[in-house]
Amino acid sequence: MRRLVAFLILLLVLLAIVDRVAVTGAQREIAKRITAKYDLDTPPEVSILGIPFLTQAIAGRYEEVKVAAGPMSLAGVRMSAVDFTLHGVTAPLQDLVFHAERVTIRAERVAGTVVVPLETLNQKAPSGVKIAVAGDALTVSGEITVLGRKVPVKADLKVDVNDDEIRFVPGKVTLGGGIPVPQPERFIGYRLPIGDLPFNLKVTGVKVVPEGISVSGEASNVPLRG
Repeated sequence: MRRLVAFLILLLVLLAIVDRVAVTGAQREIAKRITAKYDLDTPPEVSILGIPFLTQAIAGRYEEVKVAAGPMSLAGVRMSAVDFTLHGVTAPLQDLVFHAERVTIRAERVAGTVVVPLETLNQKAPSGVKIAVAGDALTVSGEITVLGRKVPVKADLKVDVNDDEIRFVPGKVTLGGGIPVPQPERFIGYRLPIGDLPFNLKVTGVKVVPEGISVSGEASNVPLRG
C-alpha cells in the first residue's frame, strides 16, 4: 500500500512538472508569434491561465491568455504599456509539437488596452502648451501665439475617439494678459492618430489615467501569425 501511495505521489509530481514545462513552451511560442508580428524589441510576457494546462493542451483550446508587452509605436505614436487578454485561443497540440512554425493559432476574442503616456501627448500637442493629468481629467496650460503676441492660456481637455484618431477638445478656456482672442479653442485642440491597434482591435473607449490616457478595444476571430 505504501508503495502504491509513493508511486501515485511520484506520478502526480511528474505530471505537474510536465504540465509546467508544456505551458512554458506554449507561452514561448505565442510570445514569439507576437514579437514577430509587431516587430517588438523584446518578447512580451505571456501567461496561459487555467490548471491543469495539459487538459487544455490536449483539447487544443486555451480559455484565457494574458499578454503584457513593453513599449511600442503605432502609426508613429509611442505607447508606454500594451496589455491584452486573448479568450478562446485554439491551437492543436499535435501541430504545436510537430509543426509549430506552420500552425495557425487563433483567438475567438481579444480585449486590450494601450496607454499613451504624457510624454507622447506633449510631443504631439500644439507648440507652447503643456498637457497634465488632474485627477480623472486632462488640463492644458502655457502660451499661444496670436498675431505675433504670446497669450497665457489655461483650459480643460475633453478626450474623445473618432474612428482611428483621438481628439482633444478644450473647454473652460481662460486667457491672460487681457488680449481678446476669437475662438481660442482652435489654438489648443488637436488630434492624435493611433492607426491600427494590435490584433486589429476596434476602439471601444478612452479614459484618463495617471500615466496619460488609456485606450481600450476589442476584436473577434484574431489570427496570431508571424
